[in-house]
Amino acid sequence: MVIYAIGDLHLPGGDDKPMNVFGPHWEGHFERISQDWKSKVRDEDVVLIPGDISWAMQAQEAVQDLEAIGALPGRKILLRGNHDYWWCGISRLRDMLPKGMYAVQNDAMLLENTAFCGTRGWTLPGNGTTPEDEKIYRRELLRMEMSLERAVKLGAERLVVLCHYPPLGENGAETPLSSLLERYPVDDVVYGHLHGASLRGASTGLYRGIRYHCVSCDGLNFQLYHLPDARVGLEPTEGRENP
Repeated sequence: MVIYAIGDLHLPGGDDKPMNVFGPHWEGHFERISQDWKSKVRDEDVVLIPGDISWAMQAQEAVQDLEAIGALPGRKILLRGNHDYWWCGISRLRDMLPKGMYAVQNDAMLLENTAFCGTRGWTLPGNGTTPEDEKIYRRELLRMEMSLERAVKLGAERLVVLCHYPPLGENGAETPLSSLLERYPVDDVVYGHLHGASLRGASTGLYRGIRYHCVSCDGLNFQLYHLPDARVGLEPTEGRENP
């Protein structure tokens, strides 16, 4: 089983929502992703999609996008992003997913020897955030802890976390979320949300024993990211000391 990841697909949700309004590099982006996907992924492989999957506002409007992803090879694990307004109750959502597609929401699942878990996350409290933002962030910490607890109980050899929002702060700064992750045997964290110039500040690499991977599709040139094997290390996160 090979693990790939790609986030922020931003599929149209039943409407004509061309992504090239955000730049010509988005022209035909899903066709390019699909071509790369088909060239790499086998049926037994896993592709992680950490949020911002579809612009749809209602669950039914997202069906076509989910089916398009479902038609691609491999097993897919989805996480909700801040733009996934169509994401309905988890039981209903799981019932509508194509075969071989899974959703994690404050819980965990096991595929072979790897546990996958996670939650969306939120904007890090600080300058410019509101009391409501802080409330949501604290709630997401509780949800992540719940997810991690369930993952540990699965007894897997490897633990991979999905987030939508970056778990580390600017220049790899420690956050309450990254501190929480360090209390558990997490091997890898995949996240997205960042685009354009924001990608230059994305924290990637090894920090305090956890490997962080930013997988926003435009930052990957619309190609799937291959998570390294559990036994393979990465360079330390830029600007942070590797203990």
